[in-house]
Amino acid sequence: MLKTILIILEALVCLGLIVTILMQSGKAAGLSGAIAGGAQTLLGKKKGVDDFLSKITAGLAAAFFIITFLIAMVE
Repeated sequence: MLKTILIILEALVCLGLIVTILMQSGKAAGLSGAIAGGAQTLLGKKKGVDDFLSKITAGLAAAFFIITFLIAMVE
């Protein structure tokens, strides 16, 4: 019973982790990213949303690790 609950909880955390990662804005790479990156720091960017999603992602990743560890211990 406990293992089933943990597996369902892990699946929900996994889906939340996928959604929060996909909602984050991509980091520009290469020469065009270096040129555009300077303009974004001058003109401003939605930094608050990215920071918030980053914190949620870190929390969900920690929860995923802990739940996976608990499932391994229950077996």
